[in-house]
Amino acid sequence: MRTRLLPLLIVLLAAVLLALGVPLAISVAAAEQQRVVVDRIDDTARFAALAQFVTDACGAVRVSDERLETLSTELVSYNGVYGIRAGVFCHSETPMAAAPVQWRLPAEGEMRGAFAEALLSRRSHDPEQVWPWQRHRLVVASPVIRDGDVVAVVVTDSPTGSMRSRILHGWLVIAAGESAAMLLAVGAALRLTGWVLRPVRVLDATTHDIATGRLKSRVAAAGGPPELQRLARSFNEMADNVEEVLEQQRAFVADASHQLRNPLAALLLRIELLALELPEDNEEIASVRTEGKRLGTVLDDLLDLALAEHAEADLRITDLGALTAERVAAWTPTAEAKGVRLVGDCPPTTAWADPVTLSSALDAVIDNAVKFTPEGETVEVSVGFDGTTTTVVVADRGPGLTDDELSRVGDRFWRSAHHQNIKGSGLGLSISRTLLAAGGGTIAYAHHAPHGLRVTVTVPRSGPTA
Repeated sequence: MRTRLLPLLIVLLAAVLLALGVPLAISVAAAEQQRVVVDRIDDTARFAALAQFVTDACGAVRVSDERLETLSTELVSYNGVYGIRAGVFCHSETPMAAAPVQWRLPAEGEMRGAFAEALLSRRSHDPEQVWPWQRHRLVVASPVIRDGDVVAVVVTDSPTGSMRSRILHGWLVIAAGESAAMLLAVGAALRLTGWVLRPVRVLDATTHDIATGRLKSRVAAAGGPPELQRLARSFNEMADNVEEVLEQQRAFVADASHQLRNPLAALLLRIELLALELPEDNEEIASVRTEGKRLGTVLDDLLDLALAEHAEADLRITDLGALTAERVAAWTPTAEAKGVRLVGDCPPTTAWADPVTLSSALDAVIDNAVKFTPEGETVEVSVGFDGTTTTVVVADRGPGLTDDELSRVGDRFWRSAHHQNIKGSGLGLSISRTLLAAGGGTIAYAHHAPHGLRVTVTVPRSGPTA
């Protein structure tokens, strides 16, 4: 979530900084050029004042005029000091005085336009903006007015290198400020998103723990906005209530199964006493005995299920190959008595599991496979592993299950309609799933070709801390 929220904040901050920085950069460039233009206008105004009374008419220059010599001297000095070309030109574009001396007006271009505008008695005031990447020159023209008439035009042609350097320096200062502001904004965004999302991460981790069976997990205080803190407290209250309800259910199942055992034992005993007074082949007594024993089995399985749901797994590194081989050897006599061949392929491999609960789960799975496999068939038990998990596969050659039945296998008290005449309570695989889940394991069911059921028990090869 942070990887999605943080780029959004950074993009918004960058957009805000650009929206502020670009107009500021344009304003800096315009202000710098305006300052230069004002300086040039002042210079042209001074030269225009010197040229105002140089001649009676622009075409009749008096060579001995001291004002003309002064104007020429000022223009040459100005050009030498500032490197700016400057000249006073008559209507006929003939130079009255110019520096450098050979400088003339070009046939076209910006300078020609400024000269024509000045002839109309309009002073240059808003030349085109010069940017740092452009090598344009700055032209300013000012009319020389005498007795209300424009008698000449003062033109300056300035290089813009120095101005462009100052504009670029101002832009670099703005860029440095924007970069510093962006770094501060990114740091603030990191802190802000961390502060906001830390409770969400803690809540997500706790939810995952509870979903995987660690019902004691709770959301620790992690700061953050008041709304998320209130959500964390509400989540803890909900988890407490759920755990309490589940504990009550487990306690009820355990207590009910335990308390019913004694009355059931007393009832079966009385049935046996009554059977002594009836013929040995009485079908009703045999049926009552069978149902009583089945009820006792159900009560035992209910108690086992309640204990399995309540028990904490003692996880450790376990040799799953040796453990599976031991369970195969323990069930081999039962399989042989039924006429079923039980074979195991159990190479040494380690897993992270509780040996006791895993043994109980394997017992339930192998018992089921042997129970439903017809005489003369084979039950295969194999151990395998990959990079992260170790698996135990139990494949039988029994009648198998349909696709609809595969989706329900493992549900409590569920049994296939084809297996109702086989001894069992329908809780064995539910107990196996509960035992495996306590240690981070899973159990899956699939068809086994050409017929039968394939049960895969998967446990992790490494602990949670790895």
